[in-house]
Amino acid sequence: MSIDIRNIKAVIFDLDGTLLDTEKLLFRYWRQAAADHGYDMSPEQALTLRSLTHRLVQPLFTEWFGKDCDYRVLRKRRMELMQAHIDKYGIEVKPGASELLEYLGKNGYMRAIATATDAERAEKLLKLAGLDGSFDRIICASMVEWGKPKPDIYIFAAEQLGLAPSECIAVEDSPNGVISAHGAGCFTVMVPDQTQPDEELMNYIDMKCDSLTGIIQILDH
Repeated sequence: MSIDIRNIKAVIFDLDGTLLDTEKLLFRYWRQAAADHGYDMSPEQALTLRSLTHRLVQPLFTEWFGKDCDYRVLRKRRMELMQAHIDKYGIEVKPGASELLEYLGKNGYMRAIATATDAERAEKLLKLAGLDGSFDRIICASMVEWGKPKPDIYIFAAEQLGLAPSECIAVEDSPNGVISAHGAGCFTVMVPDQTQPDEELMNYIDMKCDSLTGIIQILDH
């Protein structure tokens, strides 16, 4: 994508697996929730659910586990398991998150979140992680017609910041998020979490960083 990095005015972050080290919990507890209801969810299936819009999850569950499998029931159980873990152990922040957010604030960049997580949960997690108050906007999939991998959420996030998508860096850790950000026209940076991008996904990525601090280097150059 031909975007002049000098025109960047904002950085829009995914939440789970990008700013917060929670993707591993989603992976673990989706599989446990499925097992608790008698379904065998494979690692590959659990990874497929990363940042996926809820409107596409039920059809997948029907395909994987049959028409009697109710996504909402499994999701409720997954959320209970995950919340119990967080209540006991707290929230881990991804390396470099605080440093990057501080850098962006000091250098006049707007900061936003675009997440599949609902607003109440997102705000609660950010507060637990000590990152509340760091963002100009928190945009959730429930605010748009389609969540990730459709581009709606990034287009809407840019609009809420008063910017064009081409004036925004989107930071993602998973394929569904990367495809969403690229489709919106953002400068798309992947900081891989659970898996590295394959050859096909690299077509949707403008830059790949090993950690969030790599974005400071992008902006400095």
